[in-house]
Amino acid sequence: MISMTGFACVEKAEEDFFVTVEIRGYNNRFLEVQVNTPVWLSRLEPKIREIIGGVCGRGKVEVFLRVKEFNAPLNVSVNINAAKAYMDAVSALGIDEKLNLSTLIALEGVLETEKVRDDVKYWEVIEPALKEAAGIFLSERVREGKHTEENILNYVSQIELSLQTVITRIGELENTIKENIKNRFRELIGDGIDENRVLTETAVLLMKYTVAEEISRLSSHLAEFRSETAKNDRPGKKLDFLSQEINREINTIGSKSTIIEVNRAVVEMKEALENIREQLRNVE
Repeated sequence: MISMTGFACVEKAEEDFFVTVEIRGYNNRFLEVQVNTPVWLSRLEPKIREIIGGVCGRGKVEVFLRVKEFNAPLNVSVNINAAKAYMDAVSALGIDEKLNLSTLIALEGVLETEKVRDDVKYWEVIEPALKEAAGIFLSERVREGKHTEENILNYVSQIELSLQTVITRIGELENTIKENIKNRFRELIGDGIDENRVLTETAVLLMKYTVAEEISRLSSHLAEFRSETAKNDRPGKKLDFLSQEINREINTIGSKSTIIEVNRAVVEMKEALENIREQLRNVE
């Protein structure tokens, strides 16, 4: 079981630049990767997404790539058209004054600068830093996921224990139904009760109120829940579905029960299941 929340940060230094990779994870129904890079490195985004997709199944993942440059090569060029436009504008004033060089090159648009950057050179440093951060990010999520799995399985055990209470009360539930029917007959016709009629009415009500099928299905869902947790590293979606089915069976048992101990066990199962569903929101 892997958690969707996690954090990792890796820094790498080169002679001319310094790279920081930061990854943050949050819970989300689907995989959503947000990449934040300097504009001039935006072409690397598909490669970054590919690496993140290799360690994440779902969740919202934010990747921050920061680069601090030292002594980066710079290309400087003169925009001749802009310079001439400034000079022509001054001449048009009719003033016997010319722009000196220092003033001219300080004007906007006259000098154009561009840093010389080699994407391949940067990627050679960014890639190992990103992979290292992704590995740390995965390890953190696995560690947290293991803790979450232990908690979830503890709650599953609580449901199973409460279910045993229900199972031990099945006979009492059936006897209660039978006694209720006998009491109704006594109220209507006195002590001359037709036992066959009682048995017939009991059979009808037992078909309506028995919880044997719900117990069987609930036990099966719980067993499948444990199996899916054991065999699947990313069981979140399947466990969400099973939780819905478990909830349905618990509710049905509660609606049919007339015994205080069974009703109490149903409440305990609902509380444990709610805790499970809460923690599943953070599981891949």
